[in-house]
Amino acid sequence: MADIAVDEVVSKSAVADDFYDDYGDTLREECGVFGIFGHPDAAAITALGLHALQHRGQEAAGITTYDGNRFHSERRLGLVGDAFSDGEAIKRLPGHIAVGHVRYSTTGETILRNVQPLFAELDGGGFAIAHNGNLTNGLTLRRQLIRDGAICQSTSDTEVMLHLVARSNRARFTERFVEALRAIEGAYAFVGLTNKKLVGARDPLGIRPLVLGELDGHPILTSETCALDIIGARHVRDIEPGEVIVFSSDKVETLRPFGMVPPRPCIFEYIYFARPDSIVGGRPVYQVRKTMGMQLAAEAPADADVVVPVPDSGVPAAIGYAQASGIPYELGIIRNHYVGRTFIQPTQSIRDQGVRMKHSANRSVVEGKRIVLIDDSLVRGTTSVKIVRMMREAGAREVHFRISSPPITHPDYYGIDTPDRDKLLAATHDLEGMRRYIGADSLAFLSIDGIYKSMGYEGRDPMRPQFTDHCFTGEYPTPLTDRVGEVAPRQLSLLAEAS
Repeated sequence: MADIAVDEVVSKSAVADDFYDDYGDTLREECGVFGIFGHPDAAAITALGLHALQHRGQEAAGITTYDGNRFHSERRLGLVGDAFSDGEAIKRLPGHIAVGHVRYSTTGETILRNVQPLFAELDGGGFAIAHNGNLTNGLTLRRQLIRDGAICQSTSDTEVMLHLVARSNRARFTERFVEALRAIEGAYAFVGLTNKKLVGARDPLGIRPLVLGELDGHPILTSETCALDIIGARHVRDIEPGEVIVFSSDKVETLRPFGMVPPRPCIFEYIYFARPDSIVGGRPVYQVRKTMGMQLAAEAPADADVVVPVPDSGVPAAIGYAQASGIPYELGIIRNHYVGRTFIQPTQSIRDQGVRMKHSANRSVVEGKRIVLIDDSLVRGTTSVKIVRMMREAGAREVHFRISSPPITHPDYYGIDTPDRDKLLAATHDLEGMRRYIGADSLAFLSIDGIYKSMGYEGRDPMRPQFTDHCFTGEYPTPLTDRVGEVAPRQLSLLAEAS
């Protein structure tokens, strides 16, 4: 049985809502996963890897290990450093196999029972699993499982996998795991462990990333290469879309249960989510973002004196825009990195000024200047309103806003927490309406073809898009079963067989 740390339940608003960000006005990170097999310091290495993945989720962190006799688990609300930096938690996590997870919730409340890795004792032994992504039929499968007698301990879609694996009649764990994968839809990168194996899986389209690394001969599975860099591990390769990989003491097993499907990785990994020093799909993220800024300068030039990034996400694109346009790059906005996430102002009037807690104007740079503000995306637009106002109050003569991605017109259902469509500024306003709303002198976005050109293509292939880009186009690459409330016949058949 796993040793599960007990913590107080904390409401989502207290943990996740940055009061200065107008909750929902920024794209919320998904989750990050990490697993290592066969290393005597498995838990400590996993904690370091999770530190590097902290940008992917700041609500909670957890690690599960196996020491040859039993499973151990530590799960905490809050940051990785809060949970594992003092070493005491690591001492409670002996073992040579470990999986870890950092979380930002897109399904399920922010409570301890939803913190991953999730663990269950199955008839073949214990199984822990960590998940980055979102199952678009998870709620539908969950309801069917409960009707068939399952008892769910969390409100996370990830728990569905535990139940599907448990109900499979296959003899081998790998076969049971693959059978469970065949029943689910959506985006996922799974890392899990048993008492003998470390297992990883990536969805057939490769929407969510998963990479393979190696440290002193021990395999690692993780969301980004930056988690390998922090521990001095070698990046071996990407896990391929639709690939299942299983490590045990005597072999490595690779399966492709879905055949070969044209991949469609998430374009937002390059625009926003991945850390700039990561390599995603063979592309250095920092260079891609710079190229997007250069493409933006070609598509949407501005007659201005200075290019100013909205930190930190707008920095690489702003550097590219400045280099391509010849306009000087300056830090006209300074970000305070030390504002606590749970700091709550007592009145709405003070809350409305809260953006200044995170961003402040560098008056010496912007006063009297025509500035080009560069950001990577525009969601609700409320923070952009405050940034533009701040620039004007600091003396900017003109403010031209440029966004290094296309307008976000549709919500995401694959692990990015976006508002409903009626809350997305680009879904409810035309370009001129958006410009007036944020108060800029001009507003322009990078085109959808410009995004693809920045990735090395001639443009977007309308017949077979190279990336998952539904937030811009409304073209969702998988069924959205939970949205229509139906279970596909294939899934019903699998559930019946499993039970």
